[in-house]
Amino acid sequence: MKQMTKSLALIAAASGVVFGVLTPLSASATDSTSAPLKWTACEGDGLDPRQRCATVSVPMDYADPEGPSIDIAISRIPSENAAARRGALLLIPGGPGGDSLGDPSGKGRRLPQEVRDAYDLVGFAPRGMAPSTAVDCGLEHRDLARTALLPWPAADGSVDANLATARRVSEACARNGGELIRHISTLNEARDLDRVRAALGERKVSAWGVSYGTYVGAAYAELFPRRTDRFVLDSSDRPDPVLAERAWLAAFEVGVEDNFPEFAAWAAAPGNPLRLARTAAEVRPQFLDLAARLDREPIPWPGANPAELNGNVLRQTMLDSFYDPDDYPALARLILAARKGEVPPAPAAPPEEVLQNVTAVGAATICNDVDWPGEATAYEKDVAASRVKYPLTAGMPRGAMACAAWPHAPQEPPLQVTDHGPSNILLVQNERDVATPLSGALKLREALGRRAVMVTNNSTGHDAYLDNGTPCGDRTVSRFLATGERPGKDLYCR
Repeated sequence: MKQMTKSLALIAAASGVVFGVLTPLSASATDSTSAPLKWTACEGDGLDPRQRCATVSVPMDYADPEGPSIDIAISRIPSENAAARRGALLLIPGGPGGDSLGDPSGKGRRLPQEVRDAYDLVGFAPRGMAPSTAVDCGLEHRDLARTALLPWPAADGSVDANLATARRVSEACARNGGELIRHISTLNEARDLDRVRAALGERKVSAWGVSYGTYVGAAYAELFPRRTDRFVLDSSDRPDPVLAERAWLAAFEVGVEDNFPEFAAWAAAPGNPLRLARTAAEVRPQFLDLAARLDREPIPWPGANPAELNGNVLRQTMLDSFYDPDDYPALARLILAARKGEVPPAPAAPPEEVLQNVTAVGAATICNDVDWPGEATAYEKDVAASRVKYPLTAGMPRGAMACAAWPHAPQEPPLQVTDHGPSNILLVQNERDVATPLSGALKLREALGRRAVMVTNNSTGHDAYLDNGTPCGDRTVSRFLATGERPGKDLYCR
């Protein structure tokens, strides 16, 4: 879920039948009959000069394929060796609220040559994300704060403020989000990707989905199994068909506990200029004490949102820093400043229009995918229990997001991942991942059954392949993408 939170931190997932519901796909969804794509220069800095961009028209509402259409922005860098070219590799971003338009240039530079030779690298901005046809809820500035986007309870554990935020956000999205916001969902994103495949003229596609993108990739493989070639699902969400994104939120309880010992060992290491304690065992109680003190006595923080360093801001910074061990120093500096009653300079925020867009797409996806309870009683007991068992996250993972007041019911049942389809999926997962813990990835591995093999890295951080994983894991994924060779059974990489 890196970008369910970390794209929010830039602020800040065939048959024609699914769950017994007819999936309304026209012939053009499986066979390209449209005009050739018009490739033009891409906007943005630092892009590979070979990267080009285009738009693909898709139905706003797949139940009404002849109705209004929207645009999906895509990008592509062609294979670097036409003789070795196999097809297209879809780079599916995390989120919801992330895009991969720059990934053919960014991730493309990190991919080994044999993978760049085998594929056109294709990125996209999911429906609702600019520069695709975009949505915006016009939220109040306070509702764009990290500690508002995730449901951190009040210092006494109350969820009343969370529910008030849910009502404000939901009302704003209903008022300002237009018709499109009702049709942003994981299943529709997967359908859009099949329109992209068709527009590219590909009979099948391969994919590398990261974080929330693993759920989109699983949805595509479920809806269009015969259109899949080689699928890599990297840092996987738990595919719970009842709880869906609520299960992802709850995963932070375990994810933080899996990762805190690594941070504590780093923070107590002799010679660390940001050392927080003499021993790793001291770091946890000191952190909890500091968070409790900031709950009682917040420190003013001019330029930040909210404009104070309180206990939940500290906890949120911890969660964000655990995505990558390289971010531990940011958390340590905040702790050291807060101990002295000070704050560092306020973190830079993206332009408000970007925050508005990311937040609207994230809320719409989460809330349209599955129903959430609307009553405070549905959250109070779970939050209280979580605060006792997992004090580092203070009950947030069991809290109420905007979906508790969302005005639109889901238009179809949520994704049910099954073992029906070709055996062409490779999961890669770090053992200590704050956003998509190993325990959740194992649930996706179980659901996919014979369709998948899983590589588990003895490593810390989110995003495994070519980022926070292991050389063994990276070699295994690269070999699979380039040659199709996959381990005969699940693999543990030290």
